[in-house]
Amino acid sequence: MKVLQLVTSPRPFFEQQVTALEERGVECTVLAVPGSYDGDSSRSPLEYLRYYPQILKAVRTMEFDLVHANYGLVVPFAFTQPTRPLVTTLWGTDLMSNRTWLRSMSRFGARYTDATIVPSPAMSDALETDHELIPFGVDTELFRPIPQAEARERIGWETDRPIALFPYDRTRSVKDFPRATRLVDEAETDLDIRPISGVDHATMPYYMNASDVLLLTSRRESGPMVIKEAAACQLPVVSTDVGFVRETLADVDNCVVSDADAELIAGLERIISGSGRTNGRDVIDDLSLEEMGDQLLEVYQTVLERRAGGEPDEANERHHQTEVDHGV
Repeated sequence: MKVLQLVTSPRPFFEQQVTALEERGVECTVLAVPGSYDGDSSRSPLEYLRYYPQILKAVRTMEFDLVHANYGLVVPFAFTQPTRPLVTTLWGTDLMSNRTWLRSMSRFGARYTDATIVPSPAMSDALETDHELIPFGVDTELFRPIPQAEARERIGWETDRPIALFPYDRTRSVKDFPRATRLVDEAETDLDIRPISGVDHATMPYYMNASDVLLLTSRRESGPMVIKEAAACQLPVVSTDVGFVRETLADVDNCVVSDADAELIAGLERIISGSGRTNGRDVIDDLSLEEMGDQLLEVYQTVLERRAGGEPDEANERHHQTEVDHGV
């Protein structure tokens, strides 16, 4: 099976998805939107316009069995090819965006593609269209408990102070680093906050194990995956109630999920004054990478079998309209 993977930016969880598929014999060609995304700055319309002919060229020159659009922004570009079955995965910041046009685009894609996948129950509840719930898998061999002294030595953190890890670019306003700083300042404990971004994915477990608590103050999130990774490392978490944080940490000890500053501060103080990590590795209810790959492959096979035997009405309508638009 050959699949064209369309994506805005190849995030680590997306790359793990591709690896899992390739291990199952799926040949994936990844085509990302030109340019780069950094902090709150987004790609220009010109970069997205450059994306359109790249997709058409790939479809014309290579034989694909289907196209997989990863993220709502790339769905319109996936529609530019009228013949291949189309699978869409929404990541969360598309379907649950504060931008009305992006939410509408994502819902349109979910309705008119051959299959739609969402990675969290919160997204599943927000999407009326038929879809599959396939959580992003966590590499529990990579994200694992490591002695703190060993982890700090590995990344060069020479300190005896407890550390609150802020796992984002401090300039991204939606992550609200100023609030995180304020919470740490107001906590009655000698706590050092350290923001990190642009770190190699394979090094992240060392940063997590070098820290005493993961602090997340996001205004909104689709997940975030960092919560599941922290649980796999048994790192305590203090977080605002966003995305799937509450449901992921429901049975994890030594974590606090709240939107109230007082409760977040109290959580920081309790975790730092206490001892031990969490039981996250034992209780997180999540798919392995292997199971995620199996479920994705099953979706692909179902779509291809369905198309071979006749398309559902809405998907057929989308393909017919696209063919008319392209003069096919």
